[in-house]
Amino acid sequence: MEYKGFILDKNEGIAILTFNRPERMNALTVEIGNVLLPKLFRDLQDDDAVRVLIITGTGKGFCAGADIDELPYMSQLAAKLTRAGRLQAIGAYTLSLYNLEKPVIAAVNGVAAGAGVSLALIADIRIASENARFSMSFVDKGLVPDCGATFTLPRLIGLSRAFELMYGGGVVDAQEAERIGLVNRVVPHDKLMEETVALAKRLAKAPPLALAQTKRALHYGIMNSLEQQLYFETYAQNFCSETEDAREGINSFLEKREPQFKGR
Repeated sequence: MEYKGFILDKNEGIAILTFNRPERMNALTVEIGNVLLPKLFRDLQDDDAVRVLIITGTGKGFCAGADIDELPYMSQLAAKLTRAGRLQAIGAYTLSLYNLEKPVIAAVNGVAAGAGVSLALIADIRIASENARFSMSFVDKGLVPDCGATFTLPRLIGLSRAFELMYGGGVVDAQEAERIGLVNRVVPHDKLMEETVALAKRLAKAPPLALAQTKRALHYGIMNSLEQQLYFETYAQNFCSETEDAREGINSFLEKREPQFKGR
């Protein structure tokens, strides 16, 4: 299904969101960021047939962040937003994505800049093409990194490296991104979607409720004390142990067969 600025395909439990403005390096418009993406991520949350989300881009760019052509007309564009859109935080779509209780994989096919990096950082897993490039180009424009980057980046690569990357605004290539932990791994460009979809297929076969609770636990664990985290793990384990999927997981293990998880 094609939307204004991106394409959404669904197949075998996997949704693939492809940014489709190659002439603009897949830069995000105000409408895409404030209206279309938040609704899309909420819809995907409610779609039980979708178990994994992949995000990628067309052409040479993954996502170049905010469309700079809109900057001179920002106040006019903002006037066209709904009341809910006006009240959203900057980069509210990243919050909708962060709260998506399904695995999210960013297949970074090319240049990710500004808020495009922020978007990739929100994903649970990042697989980068050898052509990928990352640039936190905010401070050099007199701006502050946004869309959640100041939350996610130091947690991924450490505070000192995050300072260096955000202060300097330099470009990080795929190999350096892998070395510092910005991406999980780098693959040949022509193998990017093959590798990403293969991982997504494995995750799509996993028990959705256990994945959702694991994702919650990891998010909470970033901020909780050990005691708080132990209590949440106890809740999550008790919740999962009562599901049909847990019984199927145990029975299939004992019977030495492939499990068939239903999300119940």
